[in-house]
Amino acid sequence: MVKVREDYPVKADGSVDLDAWLARLAASVELHDPAALKRACEFAEKIDRENSAQVNAWSSRASCFITGLAMADILADLKLDQESLTAAVLYRAVREGKTTQLVIEKEFGPDIAHLIDGVLRMAAISQVINPDKKIQFGQSQQQLENMRRMLVAMIDDVRVALIKLAERTFAIREIKDAEPERRRRVAREIFDIYAPLAHRLGIGHIKWELEDLSFRYLEPEAYKQIAGLLDEKRLQRDEYIQEVIKSLKNMLDRMGMESDVTGRAKHIYSIWRKMQRKKISFNEVYDVRAVRILVREVRDCYAALGVVHSLWKHIPREFDDYIATPKENGYRSLHTAVIGPAGKPLEVQIRTFAMHEEAELGVCAHWVYKEGATGGKNAGYEGKIAWLRQVLEWHEDMGESQIEDFAEQLNHAIHDERIYVFTRDGHVIDMQSGATPLDFAYHVHTEIGNACRGAKVNGRIVPLNYKLQTGEQVEIMTTKGGRPSRDWLSSSLGFLNTSRAQAKVRHWFKLQDRDKNISDGREQLEREFARLALALPRHELDTVAPKLNVKTGEDVLAGIGAGDIRVSQVINLMGVRVEASGAQQELLPQEIISRSRHRESNSPIIIEGVGNLLTQIAGCCRPIPGEPIVGYITQGRGVSVHSRGCPEFMRLAEDEPARVVDVQWNQSESTVYPVDINIRAWDRTGLLRDITGVLANEHVNVTGVQTRSDKQDGTASMLITVEVGSLEALGRLLAKIEQQPNIIEVRRSAH
Repeated sequence: MVKVREDYPVKADGSVDLDAWLARLAASVELHDPAALKRACEFAEKIDRENSAQVNAWSSRASCFITGLAMADILADLKLDQESLTAAVLYRAVREGKTTQLVIEKEFGPDIAHLIDGVLRMAAISQVINPDKKIQFGQSQQQLENMRRMLVAMIDDVRVALIKLAERTFAIREIKDAEPERRRRVAREIFDIYAPLAHRLGIGHIKWELEDLSFRYLEPEAYKQIAGLLDEKRLQRDEYIQEVIKSLKNMLDRMGMESDVTGRAKHIYSIWRKMQRKKISFNEVYDVRAVRILVREVRDCYAALGVVHSLWKHIPREFDDYIATPKENGYRSLHTAVIGPAGKPLEVQIRTFAMHEEAELGVCAHWVYKEGATGGKNAGYEGKIAWLRQVLEWHEDMGESQIEDFAEQLNHAIHDERIYVFTRDGHVIDMQSGATPLDFAYHVHTEIGNACRGAKVNGRIVPLNYKLQTGEQVEIMTTKGGRPSRDWLSSSLGFLNTSRAQAKVRHWFKLQDRDKNISDGREQLEREFARLALALPRHELDTVAPKLNVKTGEDVLAGIGAGDIRVSQVINLMGVRVEASGAQQELLPQEIISRSRHRESNSPIIIEGVGNLLTQIAGCCRPIPGEPIVGYITQGRGVSVHSRGCPEFMRLAEDEPARVVDVQWNQSESTVYPVDINIRAWDRTGLLRDITGVLANEHVNVTGVQTRSDKQDGTASMLITVEVGSLEALGRLLAKIEQQPNIIEVRRSAH
């Protein structure tokens, strides 16, 4: 039904009487500080006066002040709090640039500013969508669903969604005198995006109004036809409904049942949709004649249903029990259709007073906003909808399948959050959280991903490992004949974070020549070992090959070159199982070799065959977890743990081989180890700041820094001592530092 906005109380000079308006508002909603809301109204009115030239230029539109009052009226009907009404009064002035959010925060506080900011972010969707490529009825439903999901993902306060719905409701009421193109554009957006949102939040009367008014501008002929048919027989129908109401009320009163029986408003769009879906004429639509029965208790609903069916014959297959099985948005009611008086079809809805309030107000039916409650950034779409309802103390049951879906999403929320981004043409792409522009490029098309050389987000150039956020617009820059980079597969560099994109890059490299893959793999492995100051034991590749499901060391190198095997996997496997050589084993006492492995509970080292010995990390090589290690029994200081390639250990082992013992890292320990990092770079302002910024972002503790600049060749050298927990963490840290501008070389100090 089309709702006509009430006139505002006015003073003798024609201005709005704010005191009278606030008094009218207070009849619908509790105002804890009417003076503060009045001050916001006066602020908006003053801004309009100061921008009177602009207001006159936009004479076809309501002023910011009147728009704000209308939005507040709508929100008052929804029983929202005073902060929401205040934000509504001020919102339009901020959106039209007549004031700023900083001014709002200073004048009215951060809560009001936060609400306005949230509504502005939702409004940004309209600015990105290309109006010349509007989606028509029944087409691109996946795009519409993605857009709705994006909208919900942007909401971190349920009041934001409700303020936006109020703004869109007022907008579509006001466009009757606008240009036809603008009417269709606004109606299209509201019908596709905001009416479904009102439905999901269970706000029935807002949903119906948005649908009817949108339908009026999108399908004007069909709207006029149905509206005309309704008006044509309105008098007859009203008399008929009054007769039905009288019969029902008398019977319910006779049973001693407290009830309210009314004629139900006709929803034009739902009539048209039913005619299209069932391919029936207007005369065959049962709910053209309809009544609603409201009772106190659930048991009374079924008793009233019995009364209806005792009075008139039930029409087969026209009964729905939404009390036993609520709709997905929480709607509950009994719907039945009968052959009423004079043999005419009649729809009857039966529900409790509480159910009726929930059907009309949805999430607002139990308005007890919890201060500080937030939406849980990791929730999925259904989880976010559920949260929007829960934060308002919505405690109704859901269907079994919904419960299962919701439980699954809660279990995987942290790992399966979705983001929604725009293409250059305004289409919405649904991706997993953490996706980068490179992931986006491969999502659009494999060839675009392969040829990608840069990206813009909201018109600004960003790195390819930039983490995309919901609502951003992404544009990919390509080059002719472009090909993937092997760096894209490095997890430490963060270029690709979706398995789909990673698989496409690996497949591309797998198609290249095996000899080239082996060469590239060997180069990557040598480079990483050199950077980590490790000796590359060639024979070890054949040993770890079976663990990687390949046959030979060459297969390992080919896998690295093709992107199927990560360098970090190979290094970790080399460090997992380190055995003493046969010659060393022969030199060890037999009773030590035969003892079982002993694990010192408070030690990061597992000692093979030796118990109750103190362990210490050798200062000469400072090995860290993941690196191949070996132990040397010292005199009085327990077992000294060295890197296997350490020159000092090799000297000691040659002198006294019997002291050599096999050791391994205790993977369950979370100890950190000091590591020296050498950095060479072209000297520039801010170099040290950028490097320490990387260390801070990686949550790495720095225990020492030495820097030296060479004025002759313009380079800078740094020796930084950091604490890391594993070889993998060190590799990731070195890769991140290497990405900084002007860096020549980064490697672990070889001592």
